[in-house]
Amino acid sequence: MQKDTASQLSKTTVALHWIVGLTMIGLLAAGQAMEMFEIYALYPIHKALGFLIFFVIVARVAWRIKNGWPTPVSQYQRHEQVLSKIVHWALIIGTLLMPISGFLMSALGGYGVDVFGWEVVAMNPDPENPGKVIAHNGEIAGAAHSAHGLIGKIMMGAVALHIAGALKHHVVDKDGTLRRMLGKAV
Repeated sequence: MQKDTASQLSKTTVALHWIVGLTMIGLLAAGQAMEMFEIYALYPIHKALGFLIFFVIVARVAWRIKNGWPTPVSQYQRHEQVLSKIVHWALIIGTLLMPISGFLMSALGGYGVDVFGWEVVAMNPDPENPGKVIAHNGEIAGAAHSAHGLIGKIMMGAVALHIAGALKHHVVDKDGTLRRMLGKAV
């Protein structure tokens, strides 16, 4: 497999970045819409995609560990380097923790996890009230619910900063960082 260089990122790096990035942005947007407008029909799709993207995220993290962080295209001020590292670590950790917390929230909350018809964790319906479920572990499910919401907000901020940084590199610095992330040589 091709490794990243200072002038060009590998096809693997580019593909994993965009698959995970766009899926996470979509899931964050869907999560906000589901919460704000009580769009319950999106929950099965949200959970299924969250479950599936986790495996791509693990592959991305493994690739990042094996391949290392990309070399910056240019020299940047110290505060930009620090902010970049914070945002990138928040994104890597957040992409891991979002599906884990969502899975725990749903599975341990008794709601089950269904991936487009494949029952990963069965729902735990209340026999006395079929419209309700019984949590397997309400405390952990509740903590996972809180974590999922908090991590989601952190992720939205990190994504916004990441996009702003990419645009700054492209429009202000004109340094080729965004071109490189699109698979082009700089």
